[in-house]
This record gives sequence, C-alpha cells and structure tokens, in this order.
Amino acid sequence: MDVNFVVEDMLLFKYIGCSTVARTLYKTLKEESDLNLTWERFRYNADISHYHTFGPIALLNRRLSGGKRILTAHSTPRVNIGNLALTKAINKRYPEIYRKFDHIVTISESCEQEVKEMVPDVPVTRIPNGINRSYFHPSQEKRISFREMHGIGEDEQMILTVAQVSPRKGFYDFIELASRYPDIRFVWVGGFPYGIASKDYLKIKWLIQKRTDNVIFTGFVRDIAEAYCATDIFFMPTFAETFGLAVLEAQACGLPVLARSIPEFHEVYGDTVRYFSTVEDAGREITDETTLRACAAQARDASAHYDIKDVCTAHIKLYQEIFNT
Repeated sequence: MDVNFVVEDMLLFKYIGCSTVARTLYKTLKEESDLNLTWERFRYNADISHYHTFGPIALLNRRLSGGKRILTAHSTPRVNIGNLALTKAINKRYPEIYRKFDHIVTISESCEQEVKEMVPDVPVTRIPNGINRSYFHPSQEKRISFREMHGIGEDEQMILTVAQVSPRKGFYDFIELASRYPDIRFVWVGGFPYGIASKDYLKIKWLIQKRTDNVIFTGFVRDIAEAYCATDIFFMPTFAETFGLAVLEAQACGLPVLARSIPEFHEVYGDTVRYFSTVEDAGREITDETTLRACAAQARDASAHYDIKDVCTAHIKLYQEIFNT
C-alpha cells in the first residue's frame, strides 16, 4: 500500500504543531511498518494521501490525487479565534474544505464533535496525537545546555511555555504572571509562523520589546527537548486546543504541568496536570511546591498513554480499512 503524507511545512511552518505531529508519525511508521510511505507535496498517485494541512498546495494536491484522501483535523474554527487576523473569513471556509476529503481523523473528543457538526456526512475516526518518548525524556545534559545558552543560572527557578505567540495561546496572561513574580525566569519558546497575519501581531511585538527582565522569548529553537529539560514548571495558558501536544511533551520530560482549565485538557490529561482559571490561581499553583512535586512524580508515566507506536498501529489499521473499501 502506497501512503503519501502531504504537509505544507515550508520555512517557519515546519515548527507548527501539525507539522511536528505529522513528522513524528511519519518517522515512526517508516520504522515500524511495511508501508510504502512518502512525504511529497507534489505526488498524486498514492493509494492513500494523508493530509496534515489544507493550504493552497495541499488543496491542489487533493484535487489532482487519485486514491483515497484523508485529513487529520489538527485545526478547527474554534482554535483560530484569538490566533489569526480575519478569523471569521477564514472559518467560513472550513466546512467547504472538510467536505472535500474522504475521511477525517480527529484527535480528541472536542475536536470530533466540532468536525461532526460541520460535516456530518464525512466519516471520522478518532486517533489521538502521539509522542516519541525516546526523544522526550529527562536529561541533565540538555538542561545544562539550554540554561547556559540563554544565561539562566542552575539555581534559578524557570517556567516554560511552548506555543505560537498569540492571544489564543495565553500570551497576555503569561506576561502578567511574569510581572508578578520577578524572581522567576519565564521563557516562551515559539514565534509567529503566520507573520503579520497573526492576531494582535504589532501589539504583541511591542509588548515583547517592553517585557520585564525576567522574561525570555527565544523564538524557535534547535532542540525543543532541551527547553523542556531545562525548566522546572511547564505553563500552558492557552484558551483553546484540539489536543495540546506541548503538554504531552512536557510530561514525557517529567515536568509538572500547570494548564488552563479548558474542556480539552480535562478530557485528554485528566488529573495528571494542575489547572488554573485566573492569573491569581496560577500564582498560587506555581508556589505550591508539594503539589508540584506530586504532579511531576506521575508525569512521565502519564505520557505513556499516548506512545507514538500505539498511535501508528491505529493509523495502519485505518489505512487498511480505507484501502479495502
């Protein structure tokens, strides 16, 4: 069976979540299966074309491709709010685009509900995102490397967020929390893959320039695992997700996670992370050392529920079912 991955991962788009997920899945399928697997944006003759983005190149590929066409719903209209400028115009196109595919892979219950409401006649299968736990794991060497690179002392407490820089990801609460705790280093890894099309782009750029001395914005980094290993607490202030892969990556590295109390996180991560609703809540959580230690103690084991090998097995089963229909 020929399966081709179509991912618009040019330039900074290679750092966005859907590209990261697709790359991990692709590499593991290459190692663990006997599929004839390719990663080519301009291949049109595969038995199954698996799309992880739906920009103009992917939609052109879909139009020209033979075989069955699958889309993984990494993005839905809900998660564009507070993320992109011109959100309403973009979101109106989702139902039209989603109907063009033969099958949709949803990655969480909330994601699946949203997709079914948009396109009730398109079949869906829920397969969560997965993680390579051999790559994401605690490492003292990586901890030292990242801290030295960014001038963070070994004895300094560090709080990390990994996300695109946008209001939807909780940028303003991150800045506010950092201003209240000047003795803690706050580090944000991620940038603006959508450039000027990002929501509040100029305002956020100005606030980054005016940030307090305890805040570091690294942009995109060479080895994201180094950032996780370097920190003491992972902070995820996002207002909406389809899954929230960064939380899983942090857990695999043995970190206590403090995440906004949104339905998606309660569904996927349950009681394995700590939750907050306001900046005041977050402040109480980051100073509760006993609770944080208990959260960290179960983090690595919690990530095993989403091992990439199990996710690959589910995808192979789906490919076979679709190929044989």
